[in-house]
Formats: sequence, structure tokens, C-alpha cells
Amino acid sequence: MPLRSFRHIGQIGAASALCALVMGGQSLAQSPLGNGDGSNTDNQRLLPGVYPAAPMDPLPVDFPGLREPYDPFFNIDWSVALRGAYTKTNDGEQFDVVLAPSASFEHTGSRSQIKFDASAEVDQPVDGRIDVSALRLDLSTSYALDSATTLDANADLSISRDRPDTPGLANGITQAPQTIVGSVDGGVTRQFGRFNVGVTGEVTRSLYGNTTYADGSVADNSEQDLWTVDGGLRLGFQATPIFEIFTQANLGREMFDHPSSVLLLKPDATNSSIKAGVAGKWNEVLSAEASVGLGLRRFDAASLGEVKSHLYDARLVFSPDPTWRFTAGLTTTVAPPGPDNGGLTKVEYAANADVNYTVNSWLELRALAAWNTSTFDGSSDTETGYGYGVGADYSVNAHTALTADYGYEHADKTNDSPEDSHRVTVGVTVKR
Repeated sequence: MPLRSFRHIGQIGAASALCALVMGGQSLAQSPLGNGDGSNTDNQRLLPGVYPAAPMDPLPVDFPGLREPYDPFFNIDWSVALRGAYTKTNDGEQFDVVLAPSASFEHTGSRSQIKFDASAEVDQPVDGRIDVSALRLDLSTSYALDSATTLDANADLSISRDRPDTPGLANGITQAPQTIVGSVDGGVTRQFGRFNVGVTGEVTRSLYGNTTYADGSVADNSEQDLWTVDGGLRLGFQATPIFEIFTQANLGREMFDHPSSVLLLKPDATNSSIKAGVAGKWNEVLSAEASVGLGLRRFDAASLGEVKSHLYDARLVFSPDPTWRFTAGLTTTVAPPGPDNGGLTKVEYAANADVNYTVNSWLELRALAAWNTSTFDGSSDTETGYGYGVGADYSVNAHTALTADYGYEHADKTNDSPEDSHRVTVGVTVKR
């Protein structure tokens, strides 16, 4: 190639390089990378604690393939259990078919939580009529006003009827009374440094159906229908990050619809109680609470006097690892005696213990034990009982499980012979 041609090409290349340098300098001056003293060490993208900006998305933000599915407002869960049961008592044997559906709806927000649970048990003895032995509806809500104040509210409704062969039920009863209990309660909890204060209020309505006896007679239990109003105040002090010392006081009223057929007056009463205790929590492994106190049930009618009682309450939850869970509790209940019982006031102490063990992803085992004893003020009647049981769940797949349970109950009640019950239940549960 002639030398003149090489010179021509060189002149063109030099001109192109000069243009590129000028344009690059202008772009560098306009770019954030060009700011600073030329060393780039004072550029914002290189400053400590400042991360590089994320790369731009070449697709529009509303492109359908970029969005993840949104979370539903309610998390829905449901299950349906079909079980067959064999029961042997002092009165004989019985076979039952039980259908137990349940459902739950839960919403968790940044400050609020709402949960609704519904369950039922439909029982049909072989060659017998279908009976809804239990129906439960529970609504619970919680809302955090701020980091130190929480509001809670709950509404519950339960409809139940004991089986005629239930231990502790009076002899000769062919159909136990239906019990309907509805309640609404609410409360507010506020923290003041290491102190926390809680105020609660509750209204309960209790209704009792008729009792049918083997001789064909029917007893009207409407005189046991009542309203219960209760208010409570709890003061706690966080002594350490683990232990809390607390005291709690309650004041309530019991108002009956009708006078007693025996007393010929309404046994309305005022209930008051005070107790003190300690609570502790060690992460998610162990939580425990225990308290003692005194209760006083004073009747409006001076002739009925008053009932004093000692209150003992405790609860323990222990989970050393995700496969084991132990729970135990002790409760004291002071309430009207209810249908088919004598006296003016029932004072009951009850204890229970449960163990759950997850063997693996497809097998869970459980065991439980319970004990109770009751006295009736104004009557010499007493009532004691205990029981235990074991069970297992075998997961066929993620939505189907086979269940098997055995339970034993013993009850000893004044004026009734001791009763024992053995119950074996097997079934299948289909869940969401």
C-alpha cells in the first residue's frame, strides 16, 4: 500500500480518537463516577456503609411475571374427622360413629391479629338418633396501640351435651341436659417500665336444658340459667428478664333468671378473689406460672351466708426440643353447682398433664392424665374422678392421617355407685 494511504488512515484514526476522548470526557463529567478529586475515593458508591445501587429492571414494574402471589387476608385451615368408637361402662357396651369437622380463619397484621375457630361433634350411636354433642365457636382479637399498650377481645359460644354413659353423670339419666354458654370479654394491658397493668371485663350467659330419666320423667333446669359479670385487675413486676411477680384481684356478680325450687329465692351472689404468684419464661423451652389466693362468694340473701375457698392455680409448658412437648396444670373453680347437683356452691380442684412426642414426619404419639375433686357447700355431696389415655396419629400423606386413641375414666360420686369407662376410638382425618 502507498505511504500516502497509510498517512490518510492515520489522520482519520487520530481524528476519531480525539472525538471519542472529548465525548467520553463530557460523559464522565456528567456521570456520578466522575465527581470528586479524580481518585474516585470520595464517590458515594465507594463510601463506607453505602451499598451499590441495584441494577435497573429492564421490564416495567407492572409486568405480570414479576409479581409474587399476594398473601390472602385470612389464612384458612380446615379438617374433617370420621371416627368409630367402642365404649364399655358399668351399664354395658356401645358403638358410636362420630363426625368432627373443624375450621379456622386467621389474619395477622402489623399491629392486629384476628382468629376464628369453629368445631363440632356429631354423634350417632348404632341404632340410635343423630345428636350434635358439641359445637364451639371462638373469636379472638388483639391490637397493639403502641409498643407498650395492647387491646384484647374475645367472644366464645359452646353448646354441649354429656353422653348418658359419661362417668360422674347421675344414675338413671338417659339424656343429659344441653348446656349453652356464651361469653364476651375484653381487656387492656399497659407496660410502665418494669411494671405492667392489665384490666379485664367479661360477661357470660349460661343456659341449661331439660334432663330426661329412665323412668320417663323430665326435670326442668331453667332455674340454673344465669348471667355472670366479672372484672379483674392484674399488676405485675418484672423482677428479672425471666421472672415476673404478680398479684390479681377479681370482682363479679351472678344473677339467676328464676328462684330456686328448693330455696324459694334466687341465689344471686357476689364473687371476689385475690391471689399472688410468680411467672417465668425461658425462651421457648420452658414457661411456668403458679399462684395462690382466697375466694369469697357472698349471697344476697343473708340466710344463705357466704362461701370461702382457697385458690390454687399453676401451669407448666416444657419443650426441650421440637419433638417433645410437656404441659401440666392445676386449676380451682368456684361456681354454682349446676343441674343434678346439690348444695349452693361447687368448689372444684382439677389437675391435668399431657405429653406429645413427634417420632418423625409421619408418626406422632400422645398421652394424658387428669384428676379432679369437688365439694358442694350446703351439701355433704362430694365428687372425685381421674383418668388417663394414649393416642397416635399416622400421616398417610400431607392431607390424610389415621388416628387411634384409648381412654379410661373413673368417677366416684356421693349417692351413686363408682363408674368406670373404657373407650377405644379409631378413625381417619382429612385436612387442608
